[in-house]
Amino acid sequence: MHHLLLGLDPTELGGAPFALTIDEAVRRPAADLGIPANPGARAYVLPCIAGHVGADAAGVILSEAPYLGEEVNLIVDIGTNAEIVLGNRDRLLAASSPTGPAFEGAQISCGQRAAPGAIERVRIDPATLEPRFRVIGSEVWSDEPAFAGTHVTGVCGSGIIEVIAELHLAGVLTTDGTIDGTLADRSPRIVPDGRTFSYVLSDGEPLLTVTQNDIRQIQLAKAALHAGCMLLCERYGIDHVDRIRLAGAFGNHIDPVHALVLGLVPDCDPANVTSAGNAAGTGARIALLDRSSRAEIEDVVRRVEKIETAIEPRFQELFVGAMAIPHDTDPYARLRATIPLPPRRVADASEGRRRRRGTTEPAQRGSA
Repeated sequence: MHHLLLGLDPTELGGAPFALTIDEAVRRPAADLGIPANPGARAYVLPCIAGHVGADAAGVILSEAPYLGEEVNLIVDIGTNAEIVLGNRDRLLAASSPTGPAFEGAQISCGQRAAPGAIERVRIDPATLEPRFRVIGSEVWSDEPAFAGTHVTGVCGSGIIEVIAELHLAGVLTTDGTIDGTLADRSPRIVPDGRTFSYVLSDGEPLLTVTQNDIRQIQLAKAALHAGCMLLCERYGIDHVDRIRLAGAFGNHIDPVHALVLGLVPDCDPANVTSAGNAAGTGARIALLDRSSRAEIEDVVRRVEKIETAIEPRFQELFVGAMAIPHDTDPYARLRATIPLPPRRVADASEGRRRRRGTTEPAQRGSA
């Protein structure tokens, strides 16, 4: 987007090594960029860091200022392309992870953008497996009388994170991310869906179900983000972080506990996982209003170590481990000290097949 705004050829960004045409800050007359302002106005464009860690990441760094403190911060701007910054005054590292559009509702059967009517909060009773939820535009939960008549349209990103985390906490979702079909005897919410099972989140109109494919899409996205975070930690020489900041519109609405249960970010005390809001926008405003901050961020960006996840062999290994919920090998001890997590459990494929045959054979005999 930076290159398109400036009229630069973005072709090289389409393949490794993802080279930028320009990475310095740009100063131009605002009129040259089509900005309707005073004829004498000038535009300032923050510097880029690397091919897929752009000027918005520079804005996040300027806003959060990890380069001024002693504490090592992990800052994650979550989107289709997640941008990750790790470090403190001594050293800063940055990378991007290809999370894809799943967190924004795309590629999810019931997914949608964050708009009125979208489910944004979910809780599942571990005893009955019954859900209750809240939609954007209303403070009322679905199990309250005042919810009657509320139009539900789909599930937005924060709702998707919460429903999958809640399914895991309720024992419906195994460590490897499989919906346990053996629970269909306990709840009508668990329904056969081809060769897998789905969970019925809302049985109104429209019918909203969380499918096995939906869960896989989120696993792929969260594993990419987690792997990128851990790649930076390894390069920095640490095995965990004590403070995580979630930036961006999506990060602003994620519940820290559910993000950790899912394994979206590395294990951390939930109290130290906080929202940074629109940190890129805040950084842009700082650069606009404080001339000295421009020279400051230009100097900081030159000192950032860029890690290209796409060409790092270790990234794939970290990605595979992060596919599990919350993780294949990390016990998430800090999170576990706050809330009880289910024991590690992998789905029994043969049991699932027996259950599916048991639910479909009577119908087949009846139709014969």
